[in-house]
Amino acid sequence: MAAADSGTHLMWLRQVLDGWTIAGSLLTLCWVLLLHRADQGGDVTASVQGLARVVTDILVLGLVVALCFCLEPGKRTATTVAAVALVVLAVSDMLRILLPVPGTWHGIPLAATCSMTGLLLVAAVPWMPGGVSVVGVGERVLPVGGVVAGFVPVVVCLLAMGAHVLAGGRTDAVMMALPGTVLLGFGVRQAIVQADHLRITREVVAREAHYRTLVDGSSDVITILSLDGRVLYVSPAARHVFGHRPEDLVGARLSLYTHPDDATPLMQAVERLRQEAEPGDRGPGRHVFCRVRAADGGWRHVESTISLHPEGLIFSSRDVTERVALQAQLERRAFHDALTGLPNRALFTDRVAHALRKRTVGTTPPAVLFLDLDGFKAVNDSAGHAMGDALLIQAARRLQASVRAGDTVARLGGDEFTALLEGEAGACPPPAREVAERILSALTKPYRIGSTDAVVSASIGIAVAMPGITPDELLDHADQAMYEAKTAGKGRIRMHHPQSQDVCSGMLNN
Repeated sequence: MAAADSGTHLMWLRQVLDGWTIAGSLLTLCWVLLLHRADQGGDVTASVQGLARVVTDILVLGLVVALCFCLEPGKRTATTVAAVALVVLAVSDMLRILLPVPGTWHGIPLAATCSMTGLLLVAAVPWMPGGVSVVGVGERVLPVGGVVAGFVPVVVCLLAMGAHVLAGGRTDAVMMALPGTVLLGFGVRQAIVQADHLRITREVVAREAHYRTLVDGSSDVITILSLDGRVLYVSPAARHVFGHRPEDLVGARLSLYTHPDDATPLMQAVERLRQEAEPGDRGPGRHVFCRVRAADGGWRHVESTISLHPEGLIFSSRDVTERVALQAQLERRAFHDALTGLPNRALFTDRVAHALRKRTVGTTPPAVLFLDLDGFKAVNDSAGHAMGDALLIQAARRLQASVRAGDTVARLGGDEFTALLEGEAGACPPPAREVAERILSALTKPYRIGSTDAVVSASIGIAVAMPGITPDELLDHADQAMYEAKTAGKGRIRMHHPQSQDVCSGMLNN
């Protein structure tokens, strides 16, 4: 125990006192037996020698039992020395049996030397590599049986003295001194245990207060759930994050506050965590995202780390609603025009690519309309950029109103707009030229901006997707057709005519 201990000096002293109470009680018992033997006229010397062999056998038996628990490779030093000690002790016992009289070598008693050497080796084993694991001492946590066992030596000591006195045996100074030191050592030991208990209690209180301060002061919501999904504990941060009082959430089921679309993925993540965690291990935890209903009825986006807890599960949750909103805003800015709110070139090209990939036999091929506002530069230069921006916003709304809900309208930049017309299986979409004429009619109507009316027109180019065409090629064909419309006098519609005529006649109608 002394070799394994890494605690305070008081704990080391307590272990020494534990050892003395055990040894003192055994010595008291042995001394009582020796006095009883002497009172009966027996050979005290022979009794001492016999007792020594018995104690040696007890030590050997205890060491053999301890060695059974040392199975880890790489910790062989202690077990090897212990085996040598066993051999030396066995040789000592053999010498006592084989030699008719105590044998000596150059005046050295062989049997006694072997016994002392073997016992010294036994005493040195715990301080060697692997020795602590051999004796099974590695934790300072003392079980209940260990606490009760501290009283056993005192009881043995008192019973031995009481039995000896009741049997009429004589007492001497040794017999009085041994139990006295045992009782004194036990009293000091109890005082040390009490002092250490008070110290541990203070440490526990201070640590609990420290963790309580961390939990209460954290902006993350700490939630402990039972295995059946009931809330056992919620940190005070729940009031600030969700608007709920923590005491109102205790006892409720988590599913009542989780968005219906997120409940199933959340429970699947919890189940996988349970399956992956080893018995008795809390596991690495699992990150999940879900929406939690707040006290105002709204939904908060929450990022949680779920770990196993002795009582069930522990959730460490953080409100990421603002981050999700900002991310959505950034994504929208990355793929939408800031002025009109329409998709930009990147998103439009992606939509075209998606339309080309999903095209199947029996559906009308997708078509792209590329249009440019005629006369916009004059309005922008004469009336100012503010009026020009207002005109672009109105033009974007008219464009969206002129196509179907499933079609895509985008602004590529300046006064250039595009529209993607997609065909659907089993449906007969209007011809691209018909849609272009409807758009042209809508865009040429006067724009009322403040107290001023502005009039512009548009040149529109149409390109229909052919097999094997890429999104960039389709957009480039529509752009070429638009420039042909401008060259022809503006305010016109032109369609790009590919070499292959593998398109339906409705889409090629000029």
